[in-house]
Amino acid sequence: MSYRITNGSVSYGADTILEEINFDVKDKEKVAIVGRNGSGKTTLLKALIDNELLSEGIGTEKFSIYKESIKEIGYLKQIDFEDDNITMLDEILKVYRPIIEIEKKLESLVIEMQKNSSEELAKEYSKTLDRYELLDGYTYKKEYETAISKFGFTSEDKNKKISEFSGGQRTKIAFIKLLLSKPDLLILDEPTNHLDISAIEWLEGYLKDYPKAIVIVSHDRMFLNKIVDKIYEIEYGTITEYSGNYEFFEKQKRINYEKQLKDFEFQQKEIKRLQMIADRFRYKPTKARMAMSKLKQIERMEKKEEPNKYDLKTFKTNFEINTQSGNNVLSVKDLEIGYDKVLTKCSFDLYKGQKLGIIGSNGTGKSTLLKTLVGNLKPISGKFEFGHKVEIGYFDQQMLGLNPEKTVFEELYEEFPDLTVTEVRNSLAAFMFTGDDVFKKVNMLSGGEKVRLSISKILKKGPNLLILDEPTNHMDIVGKESLENMLKEYKGTLIFVSHDRFFVNKIADSILSFEGGKAIYYPYGYEYYLEKRNEISEENISIKKEKTVKQYINPLKEKDKLERKIKKLEEEISKKEEEISNLQNELTKEEIYSDYIKVGEIQNNIDLLNKEIEESMTLWEECQKEIEELGKI
Repeated sequence: MSYRITNGSVSYGADTILEEINFDVKDKEKVAIVGRNGSGKTTLLKALIDNELLSEGIGTEKFSIYKESIKEIGYLKQIDFEDDNITMLDEILKVYRPIIEIEKKLESLVIEMQKNSSEELAKEYSKTLDRYELLDGYTYKKEYETAISKFGFTSEDKNKKISEFSGGQRTKIAFIKLLLSKPDLLILDEPTNHLDISAIEWLEGYLKDYPKAIVIVSHDRMFLNKIVDKIYEIEYGTITEYSGNYEFFEKQKRINYEKQLKDFEFQQKEIKRLQMIADRFRYKPTKARMAMSKLKQIERMEKKEEPNKYDLKTFKTNFEINTQSGNNVLSVKDLEIGYDKVLTKCSFDLYKGQKLGIIGSNGTGKSTLLKTLVGNLKPISGKFEFGHKVEIGYFDQQMLGLNPEKTVFEELYEEFPDLTVTEVRNSLAAFMFTGDDVFKKVNMLSGGEKVRLSISKILKKGPNLLILDEPTNHMDIVGKESLENMLKEYKGTLIFVSHDRFFVNKIADSILSFEGGKAIYYPYGYEYYLEKRNEISEENISIKKEKTVKQYINPLKEKDKLERKIKKLEEEISKKEEEISNLQNELTKEEIYSDYIKVGEIQNNIDLLNKEIEESMTLWEECQKEIEELGKI
């Protein structure tokens, strides 16, 4: 599979959105497109799907679109089901029609073979069975059952009609169908939106193992870091390619910028030096020729442009807390929350300066807890109590406190009528509302702009306890980073709900995890939570494995299998060590070690190979231990 666009552009009316598109995806590549909100990411996705949007760009290369071995491009468009009266399961099973038809054929062949044991029937059965295996017939049921479960649907939901589901649920059903249909090129625009952490983690694993090419637009940094191997960044209307995951992209972008800036500054100094010599001696007869040569030297130079600074326009504010709270901020004891039934029960204490992150699957009660704490819902039972002088600032993900008919200026001014016009505008400017932006009506704002406006109003009140429900929804990566920095510097106490694991990991110093009808408190942040969760998983796997070994394993057969695996690992390790040696030899060559970028790329490859060798060695040791254990059976 290969898809390449060379020197393309996209325009809407008189406006050129992207003026030089050079984009390439092939085979099983996992590609991300990143950039600020409004930079043109979704526009590029649309151009990949509909080539009629493309025209010739401003580059020197000939405009072309090349496609090879692409039968189907998968993209989640508007949700339109053929028949709303069929069940969710029947809708999803449409993806597996070829497999289901083969199943029916196998069943009919078995019936025929019971009556007639001819060689022709046996051959046909064998041929059909091979086709069934090739299409993963033995695993497709587990595949769709897992997807349905991970996206938050129950066994009962499978038999509900499509018409009975909400708009959000229908989107999820369409998304499941898209994933399971396995198109040659899968295009995903913000796939983690409205998914909980459990669903995101499953989706990561599914996409990482996806057998074909993927193009993703996402603001979820941890998600991208775990999946993609190539990134296209759109910035200042241009597209730049980076090989590697998101972490590598961030690092390489900084290196590239610093090198380009250094090269530019060096050339500018050299031009200045040559110009000074020419100016000094151009009117002296004995030196005029030399002076002219310096001017020609400047003319012959391939001028380097000053690199664009990072597009880091963001919001910031030095908000102050009105009054300090007491040390005990919140005490929650046996608090049962919910609407018509109990969603969960929780107990925890929150102290001054603490930053508590609340995580868990959708529908487990995270937002319900926040609504209960701020008095929008009554608790079913139990109690909670705020400490001395606690003043709350609450951000609701629905942003119900905004009036769609008011302007941005009016929203803040009417909340704080004692402020002068200049003070209001300065407060709004801290959140990137400048010039005529302050006169936009709220209903004309993007999701990210509404979040900024809501937070600006909350922080202006100077609360010492912030309660935030999904504050990073609708924000681009730079917006998330600025909110992270703001909350890290916040001197008050913080409770927040988020599905953004990178955000949770950076901010939270403690975790409240909603799982299995319980709220479990972890005192040391997200990494500690992951460590404890993995320990439980490993214990369960170990118990299961021990039972399996005792009851089902044939020791001789298993030992043979492990020895083959060890041999394969040793061959892989040897091959990778040889690759490292070759790369290290490359670093000794003058044309390589004098090239800053190539050295970085080769060193990254060496680091990656060393990491893979470590992983292989760990597996090798585990196999050796398993062989030792088998010897005891």
